[in-house]
Amino acid sequence: MCGIVGLFIKNPKFESELGTMLSTMLDVMTGRGPDSAGFAVYGKGHDGVVKMSIRGGTATDFNAVAADLERATGAALSLTVRSTHAILELPADRESAVRAALHDRHPDLGVVGSGQRIEIYKEVGLPADVARRFDLARMTGTHGIGHTRMATESAVTTAGAHPFSTGPDQCLVHNGSLSNHNVLRRTLIREGIGFTTDNDSEVAAGYLTARLRQGDTLKQALTRSLDALDGFFTFVVGTESGFAVLRDPIACKPAVMAETDDYVAFGSEYRALADLPGIAKAKVWEPEPATVYSWERAA
Repeated sequence: MCGIVGLFIKNPKFESELGTMLSTMLDVMTGRGPDSAGFAVYGKGHDGVVKMSIRGGTATDFNAVAADLERATGAALSLTVRSTHAILELPADRESAVRAALHDRHPDLGVVGSGQRIEIYKEVGLPADVARRFDLARMTGTHGIGHTRMATESAVTTAGAHPFSTGPDQCLVHNGSLSNHNVLRRTLIREGIGFTTDNDSEVAAGYLTARLRQGDTLKQALTRSLDALDGFFTFVVGTESGFAVLRDPIACKPAVMAETDDYVAFGSEYRALADLPGIAKAKVWEPEPATVYSWERAA
């Protein structure tokens, strides 16, 4: 049992409130997942610049790491440190070089996501503590997704926390379990998709990445996943411009959505949405099984 939440801002005046709203939603889902939590926020981006979300530890000297990477690659890096994570901003054409140097020179650190606009943070602990640690309430952006984990099938680790990202500006949170993820993982590895954990949810993210690389839209990729993924699941997915929700054909995991003129919200339970502004007048519904719900931000 896990809790998942998502928020897509339709009215730009609410972009400054994204972090506050998402933080509250995440906290409410503690009862569904007290072991660890994580979230992705799509904020401002710049053409030709990649944000790389780096996971370290409490003792990591990110300033020293950034300086070392600059010396090793010649890339000009900008650094923002938030507790055990850091965001490196770098020229897009230097991403491969920085990743290689990071892997070779700092193997204890992990890249949990990258892209023009995405930032990912995740950690072991109660969701409210994780949100405070990374100062989620003060973050701004157009959309975000979050996850609270109850680890029933694997160890409680930061690496095992959601969201999972296997492609640029793309991430996924998942409530459920996949039965064919090991077979699919081997297929995806042959297609060039890399994995860092044995979590089935990372395989789901990898499948979507593979389909997006082949030219599918997010909606098409999710529709194909209904045949490719065997198990039960609810997905909330983010891309640079999009936000989507999908439940499996049986839809045994709880889910509720709400939409107003200002936002679209998803929660594993209605109580995750109860404190959102204007919720009393929102259209509220349970998403149908095997149906993709998606929204795109204006270009």
